[in-house]
Amino acid sequence: MSKSIAAVMALGLITLVSACAQQQEEVVYADPAPLTVEPTYTGKYK
Repeated sequence: MSKSIAAVMALGLITLVSACAQQQEEVVYADPAPLTVEPTYTGKYK
């Protein structure tokens, strides 16, 4: 095999191995929105 074909095959093998390697997912925890009390209806003039 020529050197260029061997180099291309080596790069393809490295790419395949890195793509199929087990990947760790990053876990992100979001803070929940603070609870607010809704205003109550107390009448027109209160």
